[in-house]
Amino acid sequence: MDMDTDTGDAGYAEDGEGAGERDEIRRTLRALLTERAAPDRVKAAVRTEAGHDPDLWAQLSRDLGLPGLALPAAYGGVGCALAELSAACEETGRALLPSPLLATCGLVAPLVTAVGTPAQRTALLPRIADGSLTCALAVPGGSLATALGLVGAGRPTGDWAGGGRSGGVQARTAPGAGWLLYGEAAQVLDGHRADLLVVAAHTGGFPRSRTLLFLVRADAAGLSRRRQTTLDETRCQARVELRDCPAELLGTDGADGPSALDALATTGTWAAALIAAEAVGAAEGALERTVAYVRQREQFGRAIGSFQAVKHRLADLYVSTRAARSAASWAARHPADAGLALAQCLEALRTVGAEAVQLHGGIGFTWEHEAHLFFKRAAADELLFGPVHRLRAHAAEAAGLFAAAEREAVTR
Repeated sequence: MDMDTDTGDAGYAEDGEGAGERDEIRRTLRALLTERAAPDRVKAAVRTEAGHDPDLWAQLSRDLGLPGLALPAAYGGVGCALAELSAACEETGRALLPSPLLATCGLVAPLVTAVGTPAQRTALLPRIADGSLTCALAVPGGSLATALGLVGAGRPTGDWAGGGRSGGVQARTAPGAGWLLYGEAAQVLDGHRADLLVVAAHTGGFPRSRTLLFLVRADAAGLSRRRQTTLDETRCQARVELRDCPAELLGTDGADGPSALDALATTGTWAAALIAAEAVGAAEGALERTVAYVRQREQFGRAIGSFQAVKHRLADLYVSTRAARSAASWAARHPADAGLALAQCLEALRTVGAEAVQLHGGIGFTWEHEAHLFFKRAAADELLFGPVHRLRAHAAEAAGLFAAAEREAVTR
């Protein structure tokens, strides 16, 4: 690998409709985040009560319209597509930016758009678009990936929502009180400070057992939240407890519109494309820092980046990140394949993150070094949205590969 090869701005050039707009989004965000989201600032931001820099979030919302990038113009958004929001997520991933972007715009906004009544969309989406409303998705059972239909067997059944057993969230109606929720959910992304929670809950007896989505305001009675200690500090998580907590049904409990399970599965493909883009940005950010380091670090009177063994390792990482970028770019335009692309991108980030620690040598093994931010993001994302082998198994099953193999075995 030529150590003079630039892995920076030229790396994100792409062709096709809207490529120029996406490149401009990347350039603008990179310039701002280079100044406002350096590793030391990221570490300082995640240790605040908010878990992110509210002033930076306000600037991203006000000056760049980031949270409304993919929302319809009718609701105050910019009206761009998933591909443009994915381009933005590449840059937030490159900086490992702690922000409400994924939880609010990647998980909740698509659900409100798909399931919400016209009145709910009108009330909520403009506030999401201008950054004044932050949201979080709370699903019980400890498996966000299962609820989003990224892993698991077949069509989601909603068993993770409780199904009448303990450990889930149950919804019931009470005279004069409307809907009440009882239960808890762990691993709620940005749930400790979100202004609004969308909670998936189980309701109904055996004949009408079903999963519904509910809106819970931050000041609702019976709601308690506490921030969890996590491996990756840049992705805040909370434990949410609901004790007969008043809630508003998102959408209607009827045949009109998509079911909660279908909406969650569709949102899962949307979120997977965004997480894949974040992973690509993070992998490229870790690789760029590693290349810069091996150019400067000297051993035996020469830069360690000039050694052939180091060049080979960096070349493998470069190929891995380019392949992941291609997969993420495809997923941004074809969300149905986002689960498989996410597996590719998470695997690339895991590989690059581990090699970044190794190639930084003794300093890289220091827990405080920035290389560990990327390594921990890779490990935590697989725990939240994977692991990689389950993402691939789910994609293979959805494509009918296992069924084809079984038919072939029978014919033999």
